[in-house]
Amino acid sequence: MTAKEPTTIPASENGRAATQLSSLLGQCLRLIVRYRTLAVFVGMVILGGVLSPQLLSTGNVTNVLRQASFNALLSTGMTFVILTKGIDLSGGSILGVAAMIAGLMKEQNLLVIFAAALSAGALLGLINGAVIAKLRLEPFVVTLAMLTVARGIALVVSRGYLITGVQENFREVGVGYVLGVPNPVIVMVVVYLLAWFVLRYTQFGRRIYATGANEEAARLAGINVDRHKIAAYGISGVLAALAGLVLVARLQVADPLSGSGFELDAIAATVIGGTTFDGGKGGIGGTIIGVLILAMLNNILNLLNISPYAQQIVKGLVLAGAVIMNEYKRRR
Repeated sequence: MTAKEPTTIPASENGRAATQLSSLLGQCLRLIVRYRTLAVFVGMVILGGVLSPQLLSTGNVTNVLRQASFNALLSTGMTFVILTKGIDLSGGSILGVAAMIAGLMKEQNLLVIFAAALSAGALLGLINGAVIAKLRLEPFVVTLAMLTVARGIALVVSRGYLITGVQENFREVGVGYVLGVPNPVIVMVVVYLLAWFVLRYTQFGRRIYATGANEEAARLAGINVDRHKIAAYGISGVLAALAGLVLVARLQVADPLSGSGFELDAIAATVIGGTTFDGGKGGIGGTIIGVLILAMLNNILNLLNISPYAQQIVKGLVLAGAVIMNEYKRRR
């Protein structure tokens, strides 16, 4: 019997297989770049689950979402502002003002407390927007000034003291549950859904994008650019105040220094989520993932007993990486 000749694959088929593999890898890479924020979040969850099994426990996930709710509210307002090619450094201080109003009015009706705090937040935000839009001043400088002014207001009205004790029905806003879901998480989800709908499906949302993408073109198209800038800062102020109310309800104490530095986390979450300082690019969907990335990162580092000082370095590197990725995508 003659030996059977070995089967060989034609070179053309080898080349075709290599081409298909290369095409598949290219598509995967493009998907990762396109959905990079979501890919980072999924990778972080997987890695965190391996390093610390406690990460994905129901109790821990609930705690992460509850802790994320404050930054989520600030980040939603920040998204509106950055989409107009602005920035708001006063969010944390406005949160502090709202917290002090809640503390000082703790004996009042719950609706009165909310109305007063949210009105104060709206007023401070609208002042930011009006000065920026009408006087053509840099948002960084104006909101930095408001950061100092608002924090001063919180300290003056409280005389620097903590105010303890809140009504039971107000307390429920921060520590209560509905069908097993913490109330702060419900507030976060409702606000996100409303913001997503406004930006995606309303004329106001489209005009916010147009204002940030090209201000002069937006004016020529008949859009009242100043009005939309002012509105964006007003929304940021209201949501910062809402975050302050939820925080007081959660902690059951009003601190004039509440929210210090929170605006930096809000900016970080918004930028990580893909909303760029160029204006007119990004959205609420990315911001949601950015908030969860920061919350999960903090949680993982805490579970691994990483020093708080080292955590700052890690968060800074994550933010730098997000900016580099956004710039890479923009240039392409």
